[in-house]
Amino acid sequence: MPLTGKFVVMGVSRCGKSSVGAAISECLGTRYIDGDDLHPPVNVMKVSRGEPLTDADRAPWQDMIGQQPAAIDGTVVNGCSALKRTYRDIIRGNTGEPVCFLHLTGSRDVLSERMSNRSGHFMPVSLLDSQLATLEPPDLDETAITANIDQPVDQLVNTLVAKIRERRP
Repeated sequence: MPLTGKFVVMGVSRCGKSSVGAAISECLGTRYIDGDDLHPPVNVMKVSRGEPLTDADRAPWQDMIGQQPAAIDGTVVNGCSALKRTYRDIIRGNTGEPVCFLHLTGSRDVLSERMSNRSGHFMPVSLLDSQLATLEPPDLDETAITANIDQPVDQLVNTLVAKIRERRP
């Protein structure tokens, strides 16, 4: 039986949301939506200047993160930071069905190194501490799978897909 559901790969910048999300989507044979593509241009400009987004800045973006998969029948994998419980609540509310958050975690050193070596993205290294300070890991009452990024991407993806399969009837 194919897996169905709505999944959000979450975590701070440069934890691997896009690459892991796309790979999981491929394993599940479904569509991947990169949350960075849904940011309004004003948010991208603000972050590019090194200014952290506020809750008000993020609100329309969080709405879209939930609305996109709601418009698609079947399984969808999204990439989105979803740093706070309130953000995840907005996503769940707009999706209209259960959402499983795949929380990618890693040490500040690993994240900082990845951000320093990343080119062509609007998020500067200077905002990593802001993201880490904002992060509220999923609570026990949230449907979530947490995995450490300090491993090869293919191993991380295989681990997450196996855990997804374990949770499905």
